[in-house]
Amino acid sequence: MLIQMPDAVATLIDVSKTFGATRALDNLTLSLNPGEVAALLGPNGAGKTTAVRLLLGLTRPDSGSVRLFGRGAQDKLARVRTGAMLQIARVPETLKVREHIQLFRSYYPAPLPLDQVLAQAGIADIANRLFSTLSGGQKQRVLFAMALCGDPDLIFLDEPTVGMDIEARRALWAAVRDFAARGKTVLLTTHYLEEADALASRVIVLNRGKIIAQGSPRQIKSMVAGRKIRCNTQLKLNELQALPTVTAVIEDGDSVVITATDSDAAVRALLLADTTAHGLEISGAALEDAFIELTKS
Repeated sequence: MLIQMPDAVATLIDVSKTFGATRALDNLTLSLNPGEVAALLGPNGAGKTTAVRLLLGLTRPDSGSVRLFGRGAQDKLARVRTGAMLQIARVPETLKVREHIQLFRSYYPAPLPLDQVLAQAGIADIANRLFSTLSGGQKQRVLFAMALCGDPDLIFLDEPTVGMDIEARRALWAAVRDFAARGKTVLLTTHYLEEADALASRVIVLNRGKIIAQGSPRQIKSMVAGRKIRCNTQLKLNELQALPTVTAVIEDGDSVVITATDSDAAVRALLLADTTAHGLEISGAALEDAFIELTKS
C-alpha cells in the first residue's frame, strides 16, 4: 500500500531497475511526505541504495517514474532543494572544517549562513581543525553539516551515526528531529535498527526490490507475534518449550529467553513449574525482531 499525501515531496511510481541479471527494484512505488522521517530498511541487496540513487538523480529507472518536488529527479531546481549525507570514500584531508562547509555552501544559490550550519550540526567547536585530525564520529558530523548547507527541504542520511559515541549520536538524533519538525523530510538508511526505531515516523521494509511492509515503528513491531520473557530457571529447554503459548526458547548466558504469544499464561505456568525462577523481564518485540522475521527466507 502506498502511504502518500497530496503534496508528497518525492515519489517512485512503478519503478524497475536491473543491473545485468539482477533486478534491483521490481515495480516499486514509494512516496516521501513533508515533515516525516522515513527509515528505508532492508537486507544487503534489497534495493535501498538503488532507490536512493534514483531519488538523487544519479541514475535513471528502466521503467516507471521518479518525481522530486513535482519535477524530474535530475531537474536542477529539484536537486538544489535536497541534501545528502552519503558514505563518501574520500574527503580532502587538508582542508579545515570551516573551509569544507564554505565550499559546499558555494554550490547553492541561497545557502544557510555558515554559523547556522556549524551550530545545527554541532561542530562550531571544531570549525578550525583540519579534517584529517578529526575522529570518525566528528567526520560524520561534518558530512551531516555539508548536507545542511543548501537549507534543503529533503535530506538523505546514509548510516549517519557510524563511528559516533552515544553522546554524539543522541545530539545528531536531536538535530534530525528538529529538521523534520520544521516541515522538512528525511530519508534514513541504517543498519542500526535502534536508530530507526528512535527517529522514524515511518519504517519502510524493502526486500528483493519490493516493499514488504511499512508503517510506524510500533505497527511494524506489532507484525511479529509474541513477547520476550527473560529469566533464570532450573527448567530444561524442552520443559520450557512445552509451556503454554511458547514458540521459541534460547539460552543467553545464565538466562533463557522465551518467546510466547501470551506472556501472562507462559509466566504463570513457568512459576508453577519452577518456584525458584527469578530475574523475570518481559518485553515486546523489538524492531530488530520484526525486521528479521519479515525478511527471512
